[in-house]
Amino acid sequence: MIAARADWLLALPVLIPLLACALSAALRGRPLVQRAVTATAAAAMLVSGAALVAEVLGRGVIASQMGDWPAPFGITMVADLFAAAMVAITALIYAATAAYAPADAGMRAQEALWHPLLAALVLGVAGAFLAGDLFNLYVWFEVMLIASFGLLVLGGGREQLDAAVKYAVLNLMATTVFLIAVGLVYGLTGTLNLADMARRMPQVPNQGAAAAVAFLLLAAFGAKAAVFPLFFWLPASYHTAIAPVAAIFAGLLTKVGVYAMIRLVTLVFPAGQDWMAPLLWAVAAGTMVVGVLGAAAHWDIRRILSFHIISQIGYMIVGLAVATPFAIAGAVLYIIHHIMVKANLFLVAGAIRRAGGSFSLAALGGLWRRDPWLGILFAIAALSLAGLPPLSGFWAKFMVVKSGFDAGWYALAAVALGTGILTLYSMLKIWIEAFWKEPPEGAAVVALAGRERWLLLGPVAALALVTLGIGLWAEPFAAYALAAGEQLAGREAYIAAVLGARP
Repeated sequence: MIAARADWLLALPVLIPLLACALSAALRGRPLVQRAVTATAAAAMLVSGAALVAEVLGRGVIASQMGDWPAPFGITMVADLFAAAMVAITALIYAATAAYAPADAGMRAQEALWHPLLAALVLGVAGAFLAGDLFNLYVWFEVMLIASFGLLVLGGGREQLDAAVKYAVLNLMATTVFLIAVGLVYGLTGTLNLADMARRMPQVPNQGAAAAVAFLLLAAFGAKAAVFPLFFWLPASYHTAIAPVAAIFAGLLTKVGVYAMIRLVTLVFPAGQDWMAPLLWAVAAGTMVVGVLGAAAHWDIRRILSFHIISQIGYMIVGLAVATPFAIAGAVLYIIHHIMVKANLFLVAGAIRRAGGSFSLAALGGLWRRDPWLGILFAIAALSLAGLPPLSGFWAKFMVVKSGFDAGWYALAAVALGTGILTLYSMLKIWIEAFWKEPPEGAAVVALAGRERWLLLGPVAALALVTLGIGLWAEPFAAYALAAGEQLAGREAYIAAVLGARP
């Protein structure tokens, strides 16, 4: 009975969006029914995600073998504390963007495609978080790439098509590297099951080849995560997407790459490569610096937020570079915080565009006096991104920076603190230009009211409340992240759940 429940809890986060994708595609041309399907799927995902977290909290790591093929020969799905939390937060962002989309002006002509593509993207993301073998992780990456390309071209403008081509080409290059690495891993170890790889990789006679494979996998996952110097595709594409698409991209896509990096380093190559820590150190520092300087240089809200995706990824890599249980816990909490805050900021940017008529800061102004609630919701997300107390970003950043100081990596911790200051500068720039200054002459002004106002600001307010909740009641979230960090650093529970007690 317990095994059957685990099988269902692991399968539902994949089955729900798969069914929603098929139904919403079949119902193309009936937008109200499509919205009902998406809303039902998002609610079901939230319930299944919460149930999965509860199951993992109660039982520890759970695994399921699809088709009853024993590991490592079949398709394995696994959930530990980290994976379960990622599935739950994916469901939350799915629900928020699905509720927001009907009010977005750029979505109305594209809604028939939006619903199946959104479900397909969520399918790929959830599948990647639960994948227990390297090949199926590659498959889920491909599902995400196809769905995200379709979402990026919604609207069909020249700018979007140009961005979509850059996005697809650069991501396909990373995917090719990933597939090459998969073949090399199989040649070295005779397995692609992650738990089995963790047992076999230290026994590979040619450890130089193992290090080369680890480097290829880190490069492929790092490109998906938009780390330095593999980030060029992100600022070339994200700013062109319509608001709900940009929000779900900003919240989820790069985090799948970070998740894969954390899984690889903690499970398959735990502190076994002398070159890995210095490399991750340099990548983390470069990612933070390049991202925050790019944001500081721009005056378009979407471009600023796009570069800040890059800079914030650097904090997550700091936790992975330090690689202590506390540092990994900080990275886990930072990912959860950042998914909510960054998705929320792009949703707010869409509302600003609707109210002020532009994404350009030069063309905006006076929004605080016309709509103070919009200003408050922006401030909550913006100050959390900058790491100010008592918001979620403060505790996540505190854990990551403290781990750097504890490890004696003072320069990296100093870079993280400096990045936080420049992040605050960028957020204040948006606040002053869009909300506080007088609107320029001839600026377009639209009052958000009625149903449109509720649809635009309701999901933003819900995510802001979660951000406040993590900040004000941080203890249970920090405890969860610490438990996840211990579990990731330990890895024995993961291997035992997949392979049993075999030597």
